[in-house]
Amino acid sequence: MKIDFENAVIEVPGPSGELRRLPFASAEGFREVTKAWLRVGWDTKYVYGFTWLGRPIIQLPDDMIRLQEVIYQIQPDVIIETGIAHGGSLIYSASLCQMIGKGRVVGVDIEIRPKNREAIEAHPLASYITMFEGDSTSQDVVGKVREQIRPGETTIVFLDSCHTADHVMKELEAYGPLVTSGSYIVAMDGIMKDVVGAPRTSPDWDTNNPQTAVDEFLKKHPEFTLEEPAFPFNEGIVTDRVTYWPNAFLKRA
Repeated sequence: MKIDFENAVIEVPGPSGELRRLPFASAEGFREVTKAWLRVGWDTKYVYGFTWLGRPIIQLPDDMIRLQEVIYQIQPDVIIETGIAHGGSLIYSASLCQMIGKGRVVGVDIEIRPKNREAIEAHPLASYITMFEGDSTSQDVVGKVREQIRPGETTIVFLDSCHTADHVMKELEAYGPLVTSGSYIVAMDGIMKDVVGAPRTSPDWDTNNPQTAVDEFLKKHPEFTLEEPAFPFNEGIVTDRVTYWPNAFLKRA
């Protein structure tokens, strides 16, 4: 790729090796630069530099804004999240619940480090959050999460714990039934497939990733479809998400 600022074009090789010149003011040009930016961001650990209301949140800011749009649209009573880490995502969801005026958050992780648990439980938004420690796919943990949902409540689920295809598949099977009609289960970090060879990656990520689990899950569950949430506002020409979560949003009929 070559970025020609003087002429406002991006030069990239085409499918047959020909040179393609994409204007800056084009969705295609934006898409090519985004690919490079996401890869550079991965290599530099760009997402490891943000907090939300005092807690580290290891997510791409673009993804969190899009997630806010979905949460506001769905207006869930219960937000279920696997993968807690520092707790930033739990606090983020809890803050949205507070602003919307409804909802609470249930978080699960195989290990909740004492310092992180202490900080989350001491946070002003702690009353919105319930945490369970254990394997997110175990019957015991899934049962505890299910008990947090009252009859008739709307739920949405975010999967951000172990990202192997096998584990994500088990989570989709375990938490898919908890998703209400018209809502989503989101399999995060499918970018793994696109960064093989980069630092902190594994050669098997080309297949051992959340996108593989999503593909297999959809073959067996016609009640779910892969559906990109529409942008509720867009006066630009870009229609693709800038994301670490490609092919992540599964909507229940």
